[in-house]
Amino acid sequence: MSGIKNLAGQTVWYGASSIAARFLNYLLTPYLTLKLSGPAYGDMTLVYSAIPFLNVLFTYGLETAYFRYVQRKEHEEDVYNTATVSLIISTICLTTLLIVFKTAFADLIRIEQHPEYITWSAFIIAFDSLSALAFAKLRFEQRPIKFAAIRIAGILINIAVVFFFLSICPKIEAKNPNSLLLVFYNKKMGVGYVIIANLVQSAITLLLLWKEFNSFKWKFNGKLWKQIMIYSMPLIVAGFGGMINETFDRIMLGWWSSAPNETAIKLQVGTYGACYKLSILITLFIQAFRMGAEPFFFKQAQGENPQRIYARVMKFFVITICLMFLVVALFLDVWKYFIQNPKMWEGLKVVPILLLANMFLGIYYNLSIWYKLTNKTMAGAWITIIGAVITIIINYLFIPKFGYMACAWGTFFCYGSMMVISFAWGQKEYRVPYAWKKLLAYIVVVVLLYFVHLLFLQLDFNRWINRAAAVLLTGSFLVLILNVEKREFRRLPLVGRFFNSKLT
Repeated sequence: MSGIKNLAGQTVWYGASSIAARFLNYLLTPYLTLKLSGPAYGDMTLVYSAIPFLNVLFTYGLETAYFRYVQRKEHEEDVYNTATVSLIISTICLTTLLIVFKTAFADLIRIEQHPEYITWSAFIIAFDSLSALAFAKLRFEQRPIKFAAIRIAGILINIAVVFFFLSICPKIEAKNPNSLLLVFYNKKMGVGYVIIANLVQSAITLLLLWKEFNSFKWKFNGKLWKQIMIYSMPLIVAGFGGMINETFDRIMLGWWSSAPNETAIKLQVGTYGACYKLSILITLFIQAFRMGAEPFFFKQAQGENPQRIYARVMKFFVITICLMFLVVALFLDVWKYFIQNPKMWEGLKVVPILLLANMFLGIYYNLSIWYKLTNKTMAGAWITIIGAVITIIINYLFIPKFGYMACAWGTFFCYGSMMVISFAWGQKEYRVPYAWKKLLAYIVVVVLLYFVHLLFLQLDFNRWINRAAAVLLTGSFLVLILNVEKREFRRLPLVGRFFNSKLT
């Protein structure tokens, strides 16, 4: 139980920072869908679909490799020194290449009129990559307060810069066109200021991490580097596949959409990108969980019977994301106001599909510990490649006819297949006693509750009755869980006493 308690504490800290940071960032979605046109929001979506893909190349699995090899006390200093030197050299080379070929890359992702976006994005990726190991060092040293403070500070800076250029500068220009505050302002820039704000955020984040980043020594252990590369290279393949599965569908939508013109295509991309963000709760929780879970899982592997802990972690994880699914899917009529452009509301039908897809992804992240612990990272690469192939095939075949609905279902089948394959393969290589029948039942129950709510909506009551029904259905699931899992809840620290008194 102490292991679960430790993970919960870490997840709360990293989760609080990640959720706060991402939520503050997501708060820009209603603002940007209001300030930018649908096609302009589509341009932004395309840029931010490419950035995560390039981040995988720039960091090449070094974070996970760092957690793996730093556990060995004889390598603790060498790992950080060697990985950081490697990262600095590769970042300089890759950033230079990206800037040199910015025009070709802009053409590739259909923002050919704005190659400058690629230049700015190259520096964003460079700063983020150099910050990655410093953040990993904070996580390994269990210093979540500084981690949280830097993450949140970066997002606040981002929001401030965006708001300054998109809201304050137009007002200043209307009153005083010659103001010194307008030296760097061009009202035609639009989306460009969103990217510039991100660049400012990334640069300041690296400065705030300077003490951790600069703690390395220019020492390079070639033998250790080869071991790290052998371990991390498959993670690059897995990372590329993961980004194809996670973000590349927006770019494929831009390539293969049968919309009548460029403006309509960009509107489709923007609509899908905005609606994708309504899976915010599950996405944020998964990210927060991963921040705490990765170092936790590696440390637990050194103890007795870690498989039991992994199984219990999975149970609580699935219960949490099932509840989050209901909170979003049953209250879409509330969440839709997160998107301020009503033209984009027609894309809301993809949200439940994407919520389920992200549930599968979160379960897959839990399952993936088997190949990381057994040093069989190539297995993770193969699983992700299979998912990527499924994504590409579904999108290629069905985007021309079904548009972004094909993207949503492609994501669903991709992550679903990855989850199933990882479970089946992992149980042969590193058996963990997951209560998979019970967990599958929980997922089926929440899906059935969603369909019950859809049938209720057909009765055409007013919105408050519909919301009351949603509350009732969500509450019924919560009551089910509290009764079925009351023994588990009794064993939890702090809240366990409450269940001992209430559920006897």
